[in-house]
Amino acid sequence: MRHLLFLCPCVIGVAFHLWLFNFSGLFSWFLVWSPHSYDIVVGVLSARHNHELRNVIRHTWLQHLNHHSSLSQRVLVKFIIGSHGCDIPVEDREDPYSCKLLNITNPTLKQEIESFSIPDSAAVITEHHVVNVNFRVLYPVVITRLGVFQHDSAAGFQRNITVKLFQTEHEEALFSARFSPASSGVQVNGIWYKPVEQFILPEGFEGTVVWESHDPEGLLSGNVHHVIVNDGGGIFRLTTVKEGLLPYEFTEGVEGIAGGFTYTIHEGETLLNTLETRPERIQNHLAALEKEDALLQEESTTFQDIVFVNVVDTYRNVPSKLLNFYRWTVQLTRFEFLLKTDDDCFIDIDNVLKMVAQKELQKENAWWGNFRLNWAVDRTGKWQELEYLSPAYPAFACGSGYIISNDIVQWLAVNSQRLKTYQGEDVSMGIWMSAIGPSRYQDSRWLCEKKCEAGMLSSPQYTPQELMEIWQQKERCGNPCACEDR
Repeated sequence: MRHLLFLCPCVIGVAFHLWLFNFSGLFSWFLVWSPHSYDIVVGVLSARHNHELRNVIRHTWLQHLNHHSSLSQRVLVKFIIGSHGCDIPVEDREDPYSCKLLNITNPTLKQEIESFSIPDSAAVITEHHVVNVNFRVLYPVVITRLGVFQHDSAAGFQRNITVKLFQTEHEEALFSARFSPASSGVQVNGIWYKPVEQFILPEGFEGTVVWESHDPEGLLSGNVHHVIVNDGGGIFRLTTVKEGLLPYEFTEGVEGIAGGFTYTIHEGETLLNTLETRPERIQNHLAALEKEDALLQEESTTFQDIVFVNVVDTYRNVPSKLLNFYRWTVQLTRFEFLLKTDDDCFIDIDNVLKMVAQKELQKENAWWGNFRLNWAVDRTGKWQELEYLSPAYPAFACGSGYIISNDIVQWLAVNSQRLKTYQGEDVSMGIWMSAIGPSRYQDSRWLCEKKCEAGMLSSPQYTPQELMEIWQQKERCGNPCACEDR
């Protein structure tokens, strides 16, 4: 009984703590003790290695805020940085935008490689007259021949079929081959091949092979999951259309494989050297990451203006960085509006504060920015988006700067674990906002492109030196763009 009485206060305390957690979130208790509320919280998305850009901001408009107590009491500025660096060197990644290892092992060098082969049981005559497959090149290759699956070896080739290879999202074929009874090419391992003009497909190239039958009969083809892919040790991979994903815009026919292509690995000796030196390179990279971590911790301790969010700091993870920051702001600050910007952007914070007052923005459901409308979805390249089905994005604000009201930040924070992230933070924001329909305040002074205009609120894509120069012009002349009138 004595032990039971001793445990009861502990149980009650734990239960009370859990009630607080469920009711208000992990850090809500802090708000009870925080007496200060800000007009605006500024979140500056920053890459881990961008020390120089952050320091320029600290010595320009952020210093200006800190030197004027009337402003510093109204505005809180935080740099948003991923707490983890990618542990794979850039040279060893599939692309520079993610943190995925370029997993090439035992590459096949100095010989032609047949891309596909198919078991007899997997090849069937279908009703489809057009079949396609998409692929991505992970290391440069040279395509040497295009081919179609053999139909009836005893009778020879009796079909009329065209094979074309496209760069994905392009309407014109890079090269093609036409097969007919009179011109069937050469038969190798159950595939009829014809040579094509040879040129290098670079790393990152995204292509589509299309087979088209010109006969009443459909193509002999196989499901992409039943065909044997000969990727040369990881030199290329198929990019199949998953359930719920949209095919590329100009893709014809159905997904499948009705033949193949042959290829050679370009500069194979260079590839071997890259693979042999990878262990040492990774070791050096990890050591550099440790130094970077230490420098970031020192920087954070010195300036007290960094929020580390629990993500690997790569371009593809920027939407997650933003959502994590929204959660931080809701848990640890009080504010009316939030301004999102990037570390390479000029911000005229005085003008922003003045316009907030003049516009009399409503404090609920407000989104103030310069909006892109009907912006086409890219299916390739840095901004590749394969998971948003529409051909155009919902309206989204340019990333140099925009402002949202507190209730929108609250909604984003509460739903951050459920919201799907897309290829970039700005288009992701547009998709998320399409669910709640905020009141949009269009203002072209949040510039979308790098240029300088009198009265601008923000402008993107500056070097540290350029940011310092335009700020100094603003300080001297009141105009960041020129001093001719003074």
